[in-house]
Amino acid sequence: MKGLRSVVARLSARRRHRLAPLVLLFIALAATGGAYASFAPSPQAEAAAGVPAQAVDEGRAIFLRNCSSCHGLNVEGTSDGPSLIGVGAAAVDFQVGTGRMPAAKSEVVQVPAKRVRFSEREISALAAYIASLAPGPPVPSKEQLAYEKADPAVGGDIYRTNCAMCHNFAGSGGALTRGKYAPSLTGTSPKHMYEAMLTGPQSMPVFSDETLTPDDKRAVIAFLQGTKTEPNPGGLGLGRIGPVTEGAVGWVIGTGILMAAAVWLGAKAR
Repeated sequence: MKGLRSVVARLSARRRHRLAPLVLLFIALAATGGAYASFAPSPQAEAAAGVPAQAVDEGRAIFLRNCSSCHGLNVEGTSDGPSLIGVGAAAVDFQVGTGRMPAAKSEVVQVPAKRVRFSEREISALAAYIASLAPGPPVPSKEQLAYEKADPAVGGDIYRTNCAMCHNFAGSGGALTRGKYAPSLTGTSPKHMYEAMLTGPQSMPVFSDETLTPDDKRAVIAFLQGTKTEPNPGGLGLGRIGPVTEGAVGWVIGTGILMAAAVWLGAKAR
């Protein structure tokens, strides 16, 4: 018992030593660093997951040069641009791959599609960097985009239920409120269609895999791809904008023909 008491006494004395807090702080920092080194993903693990460390570094350099003025040096967002943490690689691939980003500050109502400023490699690197910061929707794979075997009839039903009220019944686009608009889908690639449904850019809602399954998304893409090539059963398509255009053409041309006929008949009667 005397030996135990002496050990306890020595430990109590050392605990009250003026260097004890520094020693405890050093032990805590060492433990934290060791735990981080043990559980943090290594470059090899990132490469095995399909995100090479070199691509992430290249993407970060591209981000700092071209995007950080609006989205912040740490991707935290500013008054000129939202935070990109958690948006995923799919959102980056869509926004940058369609030329919507980088955006001009004058484009305050809606950012339009423009000429793409980056190469495919640069877009992939930028997407890899944003994806490395937090989980988010990935860029769809070739298997996810294989719409050729999907049923366009099913896709048409889904499209008319969820999309036609904004994008028009044939994907020609349409006007929204406050100067916004739903863009035409006739020139949109299948990959960007899938990414738009997955991420919900601008005024578009997000159609996650719980809302629209991957099969549903492929069916919608199959329907839209089919509308690009199918013949118009009514003759001239008139841009497939809808009944307003068709009615205007009918009134202008039909009334013009009737007026010309009336003039011709009146001149002949004389």
